[in-house]
Amino acid sequence: MKKLLAMLLAALLILASLPVSLAENADATQPIDESTEGTAIPSPYDLEELTVAVTTPITGNFFTSMWGNNTSDMDVRAMIHGYDLVEWDVEEGMFVPDEAVVSGLVVTEDATGDRTYTLSLYDDLYYTDGTQITAWDYAFSFLLTMSREAAEIGGRVNTPEYLRGYEEYMDGTVPYLAGVRVMDDSQMAIIVKGEYLPFFYELGLLDCLPYPISVIAPGVRVADDGQGVYLTNVDETVTEPVFTADLLAETILDPETGYRTNPSVTSGPYILTSWENGEARFELNPMFKGDPDGLKPTIPSVVFKSMGQDELIPALQEGTVTLVNKATGAELIQEGTGALGDNPLIAMTNYARTGLSFISFNADTEPLSDISVRKALAYLIDRETLMQEIVSNYGLQVKGYFGLGQWMYQLLNGTMAYPVEEPAEGATAEETAAYEAEMEAWRALDLNAMLAYTAGEDEPEGAELDAAIALLEGAGWTLNAQGEAFDAANDDVRYKDVNGTLVPLSLKLAYAEGSSAAQAMENDLVAMLKAGGIELTVNAIPMADLLPQYYRMADAEYDMYFLATNFDLLYDPSTGFIENENGEHVWRTSGLVDEKLWNEAVGMRTTEPGDLLTYCTHWLAFQTEISDSLPILPIYSNVYFDFYGRVLHDYQVSMHASWPEALDAASLSEYVEETEELGEGEEEEFEG
Repeated sequence: MKKLLAMLLAALLILASLPVSLAENADATQPIDESTEGTAIPSPYDLEELTVAVTTPITGNFFTSMWGNNTSDMDVRAMIHGYDLVEWDVEEGMFVPDEAVVSGLVVTEDATGDRTYTLSLYDDLYYTDGTQITAWDYAFSFLLTMSREAAEIGGRVNTPEYLRGYEEYMDGTVPYLAGVRVMDDSQMAIIVKGEYLPFFYELGLLDCLPYPISVIAPGVRVADDGQGVYLTNVDETVTEPVFTADLLAETILDPETGYRTNPSVTSGPYILTSWENGEARFELNPMFKGDPDGLKPTIPSVVFKSMGQDELIPALQEGTVTLVNKATGAELIQEGTGALGDNPLIAMTNYARTGLSFISFNADTEPLSDISVRKALAYLIDRETLMQEIVSNYGLQVKGYFGLGQWMYQLLNGTMAYPVEEPAEGATAEETAAYEAEMEAWRALDLNAMLAYTAGEDEPEGAELDAAIALLEGAGWTLNAQGEAFDAANDDVRYKDVNGTLVPLSLKLAYAEGSSAAQAMENDLVAMLKAGGIELTVNAIPMADLLPQYYRMADAEYDMYFLATNFDLLYDPSTGFIENENGEHVWRTSGLVDEKLWNEAVGMRTTEPGDLLTYCTHWLAFQTEISDSLPILPIYSNVYFDFYGRVLHDYQVSMHASWPEALDAASLSEYVEETEELGEGEEEEFEG
């Protein structure tokens, strides 16, 4: 079954490079044959420095996702932090130890079912300052990112409940974390509770990057007395703990020197040399040993910055930008594809997004705590119109919490064949029946189970509006400002009598400044809701303000947030839940209590590795519940377009998780235009 998953994911990588709009120039996305002799074309690009531009603002969260997970910040992290214990293996279709970091792995299981992963580490791993990276650094990462002290300074900490002894350590019953052990500098163990197994992405539980304790927690060390790791003072004569929230506030959050925005000692392929005015600069890290394949980037320096949509393609043509990454707006894509025909130095590639754009509801506050109001909004909001306004034909409307590039969606929408092996010739009747039964189980997984909130073909025009009005009236929104019956012909806003007070159905939505969705939010969306008697105020706010509110790390000032997310390869939505004081499971970012949603998320997580059918069954049930309970309203997923100067060679971003990872094999040099003429009967042929 794992082999089938590997084949499935390999096919997905090919599909991910295909454009949504068939009107585009397919040749522009093909790999360049750089072995052909020809003539070098002079270009305006700097061959010693790669300049990458995006539309998503860089906010400065360059240390973990604890203070937000903006895609631009994630790209910076990928540039400067490295040596994860595990990596995603495309050929195997699973997480595997990073062979540049882990020299050996032994897995054992005890009588209780707890599983121990003992890892041996190479001794040639170093931080940028020359300090050796050891097993103690990985143990520190576990302890730091789950600590109460990090939570006290506003961090959205990890909750690795799968680790042995997690609860006892967090509630103070014991002073050590039994689930992480360090035997010496080059050997450690991670112990997963049997009750947490099976886990679909099993080795993904070992995911951990090293962070320097000397910089983040000076005066603190990690110890292990034989029962588990814990933090203690370097100077044992100091009686009070040095590791405090005040210490972390200084070392992590200080605006000038804090590790969150100014990580001075790191471990990735590049070093962050400066970050100011929305622009990050990097230089090669001479201490970086390379990726698992031994590849090390060769481009000496990189500039990464956020720009307005209308600036990007002109800057690319002028040579002040080398790579435009993750273009999504329809106008930007059309401008970029138009430039392909005008400028032989510009190339393009595209790939399906593993995320989506959506509206997040504050479902624990009035009036959105009422499911009838959320469903009325789903009927009123024309997602197809919004998508066309923002990305045109370069996206598809989605009804769940998924992206076009995810393998689960690709399987169930028929893009790829079901991973079921056909019976061999001469198979028995039982084997044939088993095959047919499994195929039937796959066919039963129908994406139409997700609610669309659109009228059927046989319903009259305006059916969505009628459905929304019925829901609002059933929820008591039947009055006008004078307390009389609401009349759509004369009244603009619906009111409700709440304990003798007339309350307007007035909502506020925030989106990120500079977003390509601005016009759609401010014009189309406002008009859509007005048709149902809902007043909507739309505000553009800095991404640095939006994300803390969305993640509930700051007081939420809006009823709705328009934003987007990209999913990790380890798709585990159960991590998006918290448990309230009543023991109920809450979708963290919306405040919605939904046990069914939680149970299906856990069902995905606890599926046996390789059991794709069971996983997809839970996945579809999870997506169906999303569409029914509406903690969010999914809008669309789309295809990313990257435009770049042809001086950037071997840039295969669709084969990697991000452009920083693609840089390991890429290079900058003059573009050589092919001059060799084809012989009689020969044809140009492209792979892909």
